[in-house]
Amino acid sequence: MSQITAADVKKLREISGAGMMDCKKALSETNGDIDAAVDFLRKKGLAAASKKAGRVAAEGVVTVATDGNIGVVLEVNSETDFVSKNDQFVGFVNKLAAIIIRENPADVAALNALPFDAEFNVEQALSQLIATIGENMSIRRFERAEAAGTVATYVHGAGKIGVLLSFDKEVDAELARGVAMHVAAANPRFISRDDVDEASVERERQVLSERAIASGKPEAIVDKIVLGQLGKFYSDVCLLEQDFVMDTDKKVGAALGGATVVTMARFQLGEGIEKKEEDFAAEVAAQVQGL
Repeated sequence: MSQITAADVKKLREISGAGMMDCKKALSETNGDIDAAVDFLRKKGLAAASKKAGRVAAEGVVTVATDGNIGVVLEVNSETDFVSKNDQFVGFVNKLAAIIIRENPADVAALNALPFDAEFNVEQALSQLIATIGENMSIRRFERAEAAGTVATYVHGAGKIGVLLSFDKEVDAELARGVAMHVAAANPRFISRDDVDEASVERERQVLSERAIASGKPEAIVDKIVLGQLGKFYSDVCLLEQDFVMDTDKKVGAALGGATVVTMARFQLGEGIEKKEEDFAAEVAAQVQGL
């Protein structure tokens, strides 16, 4: 059996919202597998994992930019929140977004190799900025979309969440922005149920089936119960089947009429990045002992 550490228990608590002892038991039952432990807690009704995932944070900014029917969402990380408000940092990030729109690099590595100005490429310009500000920074990710129709973007919380959408045809600008705001708020994982991978569906089916059996439902009707509950699963994770936050009487798909969402990218600042925890008292003690 894998050794269960305090860090494992803490991580599972952050993801699931379950109690410490429940998380410890779940990890013990699943041999330390975090994903399996989340499912274990959900089967027991002890967690609402989909609402609490992605809470790990890091600093920096998520920004968006558009030029005609081309849009980009970009995340650049820094060590502290102070840097995200620095004029040099903001200027660097805005210029990066413009370069991505103009040059369409395949990935961050390709972006790093592009000219930033007459003197430096992007990677060199970032090194210069790090040396000037005195804090580590990194270009983490970006998504670029070139639409046949409308492009919509939205930034929430001064660069904490950024959304990029593209549509197959022209969409009213206010409606398109409303859908982008919806994506920021509701965080759908997929555009439509056609995009949901079979592994995700099977995982949900297994959770729902075991939960129904555990609640005492007759096995003969478990499949029917699960089939009905899968509809709720799709409405939770698929953009087009969610209630539109701007008009809850409509689903997003109905609000869009005949338009199709082609690209959906939602970046939340620092999601998935393990942030170093500082123990200030221990740091001071160590410095004193070293004198």
